[in-house]
Amino acid sequence: MLKLLKNLKPYIFSLILISLLTFARAISELYLPTLMADIVDIGIVTGDIPYIWNTGLIMLLVTAGGAVCAVIGRLFSSKAAVGFSRDVRRKVFHRVESFSLNEFDEIGTASMITRTTNDINQVQQAVVMMLSMMIYAPMMGIGGIIMAVSKDPPLSIVLVVIVPVIIIVISFVASKAMPLFKQIQKKTDALNMVLRESLIGVRVIRAFNKTAHEKTRFNNASRDLADTAIKVNKLMAATMPIMMLLFNVTTIAIIWFGGIRIDNGAMQIGDLMAFIQYIMRIMFALMMLAMMFIMIPRASVSAVRINRILEKDPDIIDPEHPKSVTGQTSRIEYRKVSFSYHGAEEPAVNDISFTAEPGEVTAIIGGTGSGKSTLINLLPRFYDVHSGSILVNGTDIREMSQENLRDKIGLIPQKTVLFSGSVTDNIRFGARQASIEEVVHAAKIAQASSFVGEMEQKYESGISQGGTNVSGGQKQRLAIARALAKKPDIYLFDDSFSALDFKTDAALRRALKGETTKAVVIIISQRVSTVMHADNIIVMENGRIEAQGTHAELLKTCPIYIEIANSQLAGEEPA
Repeated sequence: MLKLLKNLKPYIFSLILISLLTFARAISELYLPTLMADIVDIGIVTGDIPYIWNTGLIMLLVTAGGAVCAVIGRLFSSKAAVGFSRDVRRKVFHRVESFSLNEFDEIGTASMITRTTNDINQVQQAVVMMLSMMIYAPMMGIGGIIMAVSKDPPLSIVLVVIVPVIIIVISFVASKAMPLFKQIQKKTDALNMVLRESLIGVRVIRAFNKTAHEKTRFNNASRDLADTAIKVNKLMAATMPIMMLLFNVTTIAIIWFGGIRIDNGAMQIGDLMAFIQYIMRIMFALMMLAMMFIMIPRASVSAVRINRILEKDPDIIDPEHPKSVTGQTSRIEYRKVSFSYHGAEEPAVNDISFTAEPGEVTAIIGGTGSGKSTLINLLPRFYDVHSGSILVNGTDIREMSQENLRDKIGLIPQKTVLFSGSVTDNIRFGARQASIEEVVHAAKIAQASSFVGEMEQKYESGISQGGTNVSGGQKQRLAIARALAKKPDIYLFDDSFSALDFKTDAALRRALKGETTKAVVIIISQRVSTVMHADNIIVMENGRIEAQGTHAELLKTCPIYIEIANSQLAGEEPA
């Protein structure tokens, strides 16, 4: 928690001002009972009406001053807390943006969303409470004790009994609440995960008639979170009645023993009233501290989760002195590349070596799980190779900056992602400077201009989040157009033609030839018809390269490729 509070440094002026306002407010509130005692013991007892009016006017002015200090202090507290949460959220987002896919796999998307929203909100609420009460409550408590003792030291013995009891209650509540707050945040992650899966997979859920099953999953996760939250709320709800009971018992004890002292002539009525007011302020300060000790454990749990992201060093970082690779063309070389996913027993790809020349098409084909997509993900450094190296124009990609490397790449991922906005916005995503003519040209090459032209607003037509208002094939063509608009040196097509019919697939590949004459093109596909015209075809099996060559060469030498070709081109001549 203390590490996270270092982000309040930019608001040091506000913190100083809040402290001064809080100090002034506390002094004004501690001064009021003394004025009230003077009105009773001097004004009312002696019948001095002018003294009552003058002292009453002073009380009104002191109260108004305290109220103004409280309002301004709360305003600055809120601004500082909101600014603090904004800065922390920005830092978390920027740190997450620097993570490799390993960190995403380790922490989980649902948990990252919870930490960026719910956890930061919990810390923000605690900061508001701390800025408002951290100075005010101790000052009121200590000041109230000093003033109460100054009014009547013997009667102050009541405090010696009641304060330890309150501290024990607060400690007990805090010790019980901390584990429950940890559970709440973890169960919030679980609920977010179930909800996110249900929303993303809504089509699959309905297609397999699993709506009732998903409702049960959500209800179980929601009920689990609710049960834990109810336990915490019961604990917190019991705290306030206990504190009020202690307060009322203390008040009764003060009135009882104070009445005896007044009867003996050892105390004035006004002093007893002032003593009760000071006890009320002491108890109120302790209640505020109790609330803080209840909120801070939960905020501490959230702070630990946030700090885990802020303090986690990304697996993939830029070198201290990165090499810059320039030029209009790029040559890709894989040298004995091996890679294993975290916790995997066997490498996903093992001892991979091949070269992709500019102006040529390199195709990778193989069964599901053979390591094709993993091989592609290593090139933009979504993951780093465990052994071997990947070279771009003779430079190891680990010696380049990620920005320089990825600026050369146009990736069309296996799972197509479109963003909310217009068609133009999506095509311009990787090339904001692209003109409308370049956008139209990219769409034409990607065979997307036909269906875009049928939309009501053409290229300004809206695309919903995730591209849910277009078909799978249309999403793939828009993703290809997005990569073409960037005009990169390297094109990576990760099974990007799977949703296209054979006619569109063939037309798109013909159109691509004229656009990629100087670029490296790597195509992953499970269709023989998509890869058969490539300059070099790599056949993968169990994370290894089984063979590579042209379509004609592989039909003579590679049994796996022959089997794939025969199964897909049944009734046709594979050659």
